[in-house]
Amino acid sequence: MAFVAISLAGCANLAPDRAQPELTAQIPADFPNSESVGDYRPEAWWTAFDDPVLDALVRDALADNLDIAEASARVAQAAAQARVARSALLPGINASGDASYSNTPLSGSAFGGLAGGGGGGQQGPTRIENDSYSLGLGASYEIDLFGRARNDFAAARADAIAAEYDYRSVQLAAAAETISTYFEIVDTRRQIELTLETIDLLAERATQTEERFRRGLTQSFELYQVQQDQRNTQASLPQQEAALDDAHGRMALLVRQYPQAMESRLARPLTPRLVFEEVPAGLPADLLGQRPDVAAAWARLEAARARVGARRAERFPSITLSASLGTQGGDVAGAFDIANNWALNLAAGLTAPIFQGGRISANIEAARAVYDQQAANYARTVLTAYREANSAIEDYEENRQRYALILAQLEEAQFSADLQARRFKAGIGDYVSYLDALRALYQVEAALSSAGRAVALSRLGVHRALGGDWSQGLAPEPGRSNPVTMVPAPQEGTQP
Repeated sequence: MAFVAISLAGCANLAPDRAQPELTAQIPADFPNSESVGDYRPEAWWTAFDDPVLDALVRDALADNLDIAEASARVAQAAAQARVARSALLPGINASGDASYSNTPLSGSAFGGLAGGGGGGQQGPTRIENDSYSLGLGASYEIDLFGRARNDFAAARADAIAAEYDYRSVQLAAAAETISTYFEIVDTRRQIELTLETIDLLAERATQTEERFRRGLTQSFELYQVQQDQRNTQASLPQQEAALDDAHGRMALLVRQYPQAMESRLARPLTPRLVFEEVPAGLPADLLGQRPDVAAAWARLEAARARVGARRAERFPSITLSASLGTQGGDVAGAFDIANNWALNLAAGLTAPIFQGGRISANIEAARAVYDQQAANYARTVLTAYREANSAIEDYEENRQRYALILAQLEEAQFSADLQARRFKAGIGDYVSYLDALRALYQVEAALSSAGRAVALSRLGVHRALGGDWSQGLAPEPGRSNPVTMVPAPQEGTQP
């Protein structure tokens, strides 16, 4: 019977057949707003911005970010739980040793009369002493005839795979947040520079307008308007500086540092290169299927499917084989006398559920409900990924066009400022017109800086939305990120 059971083990699997939601099988063949130019699988894609400061920050974020450290620990936890589930597929072997000593009175026992303890003659022994020593080795194995243990292990292994893809998602998010914050710092710095130049320009403009007003060449409304513009521009400067400090603080958190440490790292000029290349795209199924969040959703769907099979298997009998081999003696030497004092025990047991109060059926229904939930979650994840990719590509294209238009506007503003400067030097133009043209130039430069940031962030959005092999190069590997260093807590009454 045991041989037949072992031969049949592994043949039965009660999990549902592997399938995917109908919605995901009908995904369109391509993205309508992209130009297909072949595979697009860059590694360390942030290096396209060609900025060593940014590259160093992303490397530090991937190595030291606290979210990544937490996700890495979850990967290690899920992997350990998978090994726990796998242990049910292997025999359990235990060693045992026992030593006992007993000393009990003979009187009052069933053997007291036999030993002569109850008569009036010569007294026999009045107590019984007993020494016992034993050594043993036992093994047990449950034959997984209907796949309960195998499906539980498959579910735990799928959970571990999902945790690893979650880790990659956190990596991608940390790198993207670092890049986004970096471009925010670059743009805010430029905005502050232009604001300071505009403040100086408006101060000079206000002086010129006040002089013209005293000479009766302009009305008080123009002087009031210039003064208001000057004050409004001055009022915007503290907000911009506060935004820059906040961005520095968020960048410090991303790389696991305090804000003071970022001052030296960001002290040098920041000059990232903007990327304007068209976005190539292959089939969505090829790219989106490799997005970490999509892959994690699929792994969780597989875990739920395996758990349905494990719960179904609980309806059927389980067969357990056990064996024990050991020795037993009245002294220590006897316990080690294997040739004469050995003992062997072999057993096989079968357990079948008869009445469980509906527990097994309820567990099957619950597992099936979880499977349906994960199927809906997977379909939603794929649909969301396709929408995000399509929107990101379209947004990137629109921001490229907007940047080109503002760049052309900058050329016009620069030409106008140069023209007014030449007219003033030639004595055919006034200085106020030159100042107004220069202010318009600063406004266009500020708009161009914001447009450049939008281009970078929309390009970043494409990287995040398409996924694919873009997660390659996100070192370190799961389980190898720097853990949180633990130090003794401060004693009561001391400052942390």
